[in-house]
Amino acid sequence: MLRQQVMVLYLGSSALDTTVIAWAFYDGTGRKRHMSGDSDEPPYQTGLDALLDGWRLIQASPLISHVSGDEFKTDYLKYEFFFEKMVEHHE
Repeated sequence: MLRQQVMVLYLGSSALDTTVIAWAFYDGTGRKRHMSGDSDEPPYQTGLDALLDGWRLIQASPLISHVSGDEFKTDYLKYEFFFEKMVEHHE
């Protein structure tokens, strides 16, 4: 039976080859339970590295123009990319 794993990578810019600055991982197999902050190292250095390892990109954040002064605001992470893998799961 196939189960989905989902990984969310937040990158430094809209380009897939930029550095991962935050991440989240969800395992539909139930084998691993992850929590925010449970690792100091990102699962990949860039979004491109995830693609090279077989993850499928299913959504990228839309590009939104930055207004003057945005560089001084604390806000949500703008460059969010969703990846998935389908893996075998045996009960």
